[in-house]
Amino acid sequence: MSRKPTLAVVGATGAVGTVMLQILSQHADIWGEIRLVASPRSAGRKLAVRGAQTEVLALSEDVFDGVDVAMFDVPDEVAAQWAPVAAAKGVVVVDNSAAFRMDPDVPLVVPEVNPHAARVRPRGIVANPNCTTLSMIVAVGALHAEFGLRELIVSSYQAVSGAGREGVETLRRQLKLVTGTELGTSPGDVRRAVGDDTGPFPEPVALNVVPWAGSLREDGWSSEEMKVRDESRKILGLPSLRVAATCVRVPVVTTHSLTVHARFEDEVTVDRAREILATAPGVVLFDNPAAGEFPTPADVVGTDPTWVGRVRRALDDPTALELFVCGDNLRKGAALNTAQIAELVAREFTAG
Repeated sequence: MSRKPTLAVVGATGAVGTVMLQILSQHADIWGEIRLVASPRSAGRKLAVRGAQTEVLALSEDVFDGVDVAMFDVPDEVAAQWAPVAAAKGVVVVDNSAAFRMDPDVPLVVPEVNPHAARVRPRGIVANPNCTTLSMIVAVGALHAEFGLRELIVSSYQAVSGAGREGVETLRRQLKLVTGTELGTSPGDVRRAVGDDTGPFPEPVALNVVPWAGSLREDGWSSEEMKVRDESRKILGLPSLRVAATCVRVPVVTTHSLTVHARFEDEVTVDRAREILATAPGVVLFDNPAAGEFPTPADVVGTDPTWVGRVRRALDDPTALELFVCGDNLRKGAALNTAQIAELVAREFTAG
């Protein structure tokens, strides 16, 4: 007999957790009990979900008793410790951290691109990709299915909320410090106004762009750049895909943007690419430069799809396309994709 599965939301009080609760209230009511879980310091708080006030429980082994699916939005080290605990109790874990993304026994899933992968989970865990990858991969995956992808060259323009609440608070503080001053006319004036208050960023982000996101990896690459390469390969099933990424932090609160240069197996046409993107699930084609129509974070924030514009064929390569994409990094880039994966799993219970 079919039944509504029990869901746990681990990390319910965080920035992405808050968006997850909004999505649960907006989507079809497929869940039975919903348990909200967070660190002990948040236990006892009450949060609204599906129109009811629900008390937050402290993260512990017992909290997973009777749970069917758990969505995790917690730091990597917390996920690494607690996701296996939940999975050992028979819970299907959908994890939004980086702890398991590249584990060969953990599928990395984007429901519009590789939903079948969610059914094979040897460790009882399904991983959610990084927000930067998710901001482009739905559009790229749709084009790959038609043309066969060979190479990606991307530059990201990443919102400060990708660095969590601290990133957002840092930008807001810095904007207050630079407001009303004549800046940007001599070297170092923004840095002098901001002082040492750079927060999680290596340079001031207000009135600036910072060509760095993540932590240092081999040969000068950043962890964010390596995630774009490794996760794209895994999601698309292309282990030898050539990928080059440069990740840049910009003074935008929410919504990542990327320029994408995609090379394919055969010659491509803009008309066919536009047809594919216009009908692809989870994609909005917004592309009329003559009328000043192309996606920007100001248009896209708070929406679910990947928005695509500036679609054009490469000047010197008939097999390549140029795109500009935007995606809300807290929705599709994190909470929404996690919820969509959980809903895929939930169907296994409701199918009877």
